[in-house]
Amino acid sequence: MDYGKHQAPQGYEPGEGIPTALIRIPVRIVVVVLVLPVRMVWDALTALWHAADRVLLRPLGRALAWLLDTLVLTPLTWLYTWVLTPLGKAASWLAVALFLWPWTGLWRYVVVPVVRYGIAAPAVWLYAAVLTPLGHGLRWIGTALLAPAARGLGTGLTWLFTTLLVLPVAGIWRYAIVPAVRYGLIIPMVWLYGAVLTPLGLGTAWVLGRLWQGTAWVLGQVWQGIAATGRGLGTALAWLVMTLLVAPVSWTYRRILAPIGREIAAAFEVAWRITGYVSRAVGRALATIARYLLVAPVSWAYRTVCTPVGHFVRDSVWAPARRAAAETGRAARAALASARETVRQARRDAWRALVGSTDGARSREPRGIPARTLGSTTTVPSAAQASETALLGEKFVKQG
Repeated sequence: MDYGKHQAPQGYEPGEGIPTALIRIPVRIVVVVLVLPVRMVWDALTALWHAADRVLLRPLGRALAWLLDTLVLTPLTWLYTWVLTPLGKAASWLAVALFLWPWTGLWRYVVVPVVRYGIAAPAVWLYAAVLTPLGHGLRWIGTALLAPAARGLGTGLTWLFTTLLVLPVAGIWRYAIVPAVRYGLIIPMVWLYGAVLTPLGLGTAWVLGRLWQGTAWVLGQVWQGIAATGRGLGTALAWLVMTLLVAPVSWTYRRILAPIGREIAAAFEVAWRITGYVSRAVGRALATIARYLLVAPVSWAYRTVCTPVGHFVRDSVWAPARRAAAETGRAARAALASARETVRQARRDAWRALVGSTDGARSREPRGIPARTLGSTTTVPSAAQASETALLGEKFVKQG
C-alpha cells in the first residue's frame, strides 16, 4: 500500500512527510519520560498549595482580618468618634469664638460706625455743601469766560500757523520737489529698465536656460545608465540570495523545522495529558496505600480497641466516680446546711439566755411567729403557742 495514500490520523496534519512519522513516537516517549517528574511535582505542589490554602492561609487571613478589625479599625473608629470628633468640634468652636466673633464685632460695632459717621457723613456733607457749589462756579467761569477766549486764541494761532508754515511748505513740495524727482530721476530710471536692463536680462536667462537643459539631459542619460546597471546587479543579487539562501532556508523550515516543532508541541501536550493521568493514578494509589496502611489500622484499632475500652472506662469507672462525687457533694452540702442551722439555733438560744426575751425586738436574730393570748389582740413574744380550740373548749365547760 502506498504510504502517501493512507488516511491521516485525527489530530495530525494531512500530507505529513516521512521525518514527521519517524520522529513522532520516539519524541513522544522521550517527552513523556521528561515531563512525568515535572507533572508529578506540579500536581504535588498544587495539592500542597490547596491544602495550605484551606488549612493555613484562609484561617490565617481571617485571624489577621479579625486582629486588624479588633486592634486597628475598632480603636481608630472609637478614637475618631469619641476623641477626634469632639476635639474637632471644640477646636472649631474655639476658633470661631477667638478669631471670628471678635473681628465680626469689631467690624460691626466699631469700623462700620466710625467709617459711616466719621468719614462718609462728613464727606457727603462736604461734597453737597462745599464742592458742588464750587464746581458749579468754576464751570460757569470756564463756560462764560475762558471758553470764548480759548476759541479766539485757537483761531488766531491756526491762521498764523497755516499762513506762515503750511502754505509755503505745500508750495515748495508741489512746484519744486515733485517735478524734480519725477523728471530728473523716475523717468530716466524707467527708460533705463525698459530699454537696457530688460533685454539684457532676457538674453542672459535664455542662455542660462539652454545651458541648464543641456546639462540636465547629460546627467539624465548618465543616471539612466547607472540605474540600469544597478537594476541588473540588484536582480542578479536577489536571484542569488533567493536561490542560495532563502529557498533552502524556507524548504528547511517548511519541511523539517515546522513539522518537528509541531510534533514537539503536540508531544508536550499529549505528554502533559498522559502524565496527568499517570500522576492522578499514582496519587490515588498512594492514597489507597496510605488508607490501607494507616487509616484502616487506626480506624480498626479505634473501633475495635479504643471504643470498647472507652465504653468500659466510662461505664465502670467514670460513671460510678461521677455518681459518688455527686453523692459526696450533696452530702457535704446537706452537712454544711445542717451545721449552719445548728450554729444559728445555738447562737439564737445563747442570745436569748444572755439578753432575755424583752430585748428580743432589738435583736438581729430571726424570730418565730409570735403567739396570741386569748381574749385580746395583743401578742406576747415569749408566750408559748397553744391550741386555741382546746382553751375555748375549757372555757365553755366552766361556763356550763
